[in-house]
Amino acid sequence: MSEVTDPYQPGTPCWVDLAAPDQQAAIDFYSQVLGWTGKIGPAETGGYAVCELHGKPVAGIMAAVPMGGQPAPPTVWTTYLAAADAEAAAQAVTKGGGTVLMPVMDVMELGRMAVVADPTGAVFGLWQAKDFSGAGVVNEAGALIWNELNTTEPSAAGTFYQEAFGIDSSPMEGAEHYYGLTVNDRPVGGMQPMSAQMPADTPSHWLAYFAVDDTDATVAKVTAAGGAVLQEPFDMVAGRMAVVTDPQGATFAVIHPKPMQG
Repeated sequence: MSEVTDPYQPGTPCWVDLAAPDQQAAIDFYSQVLGWTGKIGPAETGGYAVCELHGKPVAGIMAAVPMGGQPAPPTVWTTYLAAADAEAAAQAVTKGGGTVLMPVMDVMELGRMAVVADPTGAVFGLWQAKDFSGAGVVNEAGALIWNELNTTEPSAAGTFYQEAFGIDSSPMEGAEHYYGLTVNDRPVGGMQPMSAQMPADTPSHWLAYFAVDDTDATVAKVTAAGGAVLQEPFDMVAGRMAVVTDPQGATFAVIHPKPMQG
């Protein structure tokens, strides 16, 4: 089990969560497809469900309902970047030309969060950990393994994330037009220009990848459970992957990674 025991370094993707119109249906879908366990949480947390894998937190699922006079959030997976100080991180977002969509707020004693967008329009979250650090297991079947920024302006995005979060970007060997994202020289994600295969009105976005033992079999589970396939399974430099949506329209990727070279 790839258990996370050290705190996430600032700038590192540390958590993902989903806002779904039918929260229970989403929990059931991901339990069936990725092997998670989860249940709707208590009222004091707004019913937020912390889904687990091997008894460790792996992702969150919440009900997509209007909050504080705001409309219900879209049905998407949100990537959260770790922040030592959420207020300072939100200020860095604004200074860099981004936008604060949901101001910094306390989440009980668990941590502090905000939802922001980079200058190219990609929405992501900020998480300042207190009692809750984020995903407790990663990089194994059923868990988060990669976070990828698909952006209309890679150069502008690269500059923004470096200046605001210390995330460096550089061309990835063997992957044309693909950039590796690193924090203190440690790989934390990827970045690429928006694919021509995407609909013309698709905004810049962060895409969450979940590791699986068998990409084709997982895609079959997705469709059997009411989801859809956006990109059929294919082989690429990091493994065999596919891009799919759940029955409520949230997009995510699954990948059976190639073994690490020793």
